[in-house]
Amino acid sequence: MLRGLYETILPADGLTPVIVAVAIMLLAGFLMTRVTKLLRLPNVTAYVVAGIVIGPFCLDLVPQSVLTGTRFLPDIALAFIAFSTGEYLRLSSLKKNGPKVALITLLEALAASALVFCVLYFVLKLSFVFSVVLAALAAATAPASTVMTIRQTGSKGDFVDTLLQVVALDNVLGLLLYSAAISVALASLSGGRPDAGSVLMPIVKTLCMLVLGGLFGALMKLLIHKKRTTDNRLIIVIALLFAFCGICAALEISPLLGCMAMGTVYGNLAEDSSLFMQVNYFSPPILLLFFVRSGVSFDLSALFDPSGAIGATPLLIVGILYFVVRIAGKYLGAFAGCSITGKPPKVRNHLGLALIPAAGIAIGLAELGARTLGGETGSALHTIILASSVLYELIGPACGKLALRLSGSYSDKIEQLVEVEPEKPGGEPKSELEMLIERIRRIQAELPQREIDENEQAFTNAAQEHYEAMNSPRQFGRNRRR
Repeated sequence: MLRGLYETILPADGLTPVIVAVAIMLLAGFLMTRVTKLLRLPNVTAYVVAGIVIGPFCLDLVPQSVLTGTRFLPDIALAFIAFSTGEYLRLSSLKKNGPKVALITLLEALAASALVFCVLYFVLKLSFVFSVVLAALAAATAPASTVMTIRQTGSKGDFVDTLLQVVALDNVLGLLLYSAAISVALASLSGGRPDAGSVLMPIVKTLCMLVLGGLFGALMKLLIHKKRTTDNRLIIVIALLFAFCGICAALEISPLLGCMAMGTVYGNLAEDSSLFMQVNYFSPPILLLFFVRSGVSFDLSALFDPSGAIGATPLLIVGILYFVVRIAGKYLGAFAGCSITGKPPKVRNHLGLALIPAAGIAIGLAELGARTLGGETGSALHTIILASSVLYELIGPACGKLALRLSGSYSDKIEQLVEVEPEKPGGEPKSELEMLIERIRRIQAELPQREIDENEQAFTNAAQEHYEAMNSPRQFGRNRRR
């Protein structure tokens, strides 16, 4: 629509179209968040929709050269998402619930993948390559939406701890399933039968990158010490993340698992949450560009075009079934896992609702899968994942917030935030005012202590020494003589 005017104003060659296109992507993503904020929808949805609006099917403001030149964005975005997710894999909590969480994760991920594969391959009669790769992508859950919802509500408790650990391990298992699925798919496309070596080799490479990511995390701990300034801390983190992504790109392996290991090792060695907060402050523009770019490359016409199909089934039907079946698999698998491990009903009944979001990692892996498979299969894979991700991000955060409320992880009423005994030690009932005061004191005790900067602490100490010197008896006498 506006492409003619766009090309008339800007020169056809050089850096100008690229710089302007990136600016348009950033502004479009930001402006769309103003709309989704009114609708109480997550930013991820805004970014993808903004990409569709400025893409070739609406305003057509982003040249194809920009999409080609930013193929590195999925790897970089996955690196930041995975590194931040590693913060929640604390060994202290994994020791308590590790086996239970692992079983819950295994059942909910495999149930989603198995149901999706059965429906696509046996019911819809789609190709084996398409079915196995899309089924593997069904295992992943979006950590960004989940963590954002938890932070916004201030939720805590056993349900939240279980949810965060399941989401983190869920993506580890999802990446392993994707690695095996893409190997089987490539072997099938080449006309040969997939052998154990072709399936296991990518998994072995991925596990090796897991170890290498852990070593990078240990190196990060050595390089980042207390005397480092905040600027240098951020520079070191980004340098190591980019270096690791470069190694993974050279080996044609996703950086997801290794970067998650990097964040996990650093988080457990340093116990430094401030670094993760700093990275989270830096990463939004990169994640915005990644999601907007995904929306720009979203083949919207293929989803609704009657001629666009996988086999004899329209992509719209495939996308709807994938959307519904994955939710059913996640819920049933999580319910079964919680029942076997003896989780309380509030966790068992509502955990599946919180596992619905599927954006960041699924979109990134879909980009990699589309690039690897190519052709109509790769394009259809990317289209379905993007379309379903928009729907998941529309209902996922709402379902997650509902699950947190139903599980008792958060509440808008102070009476439900903290439980207090209604009676005094002697058996006399407490007044409503006494119970309110006790609840407020308990909430205050649970609030984290604010960390004081070294410069601020030095200034405070100097002020305290000056105050004590001015009020000493000798100084007080001098002041009186004056």
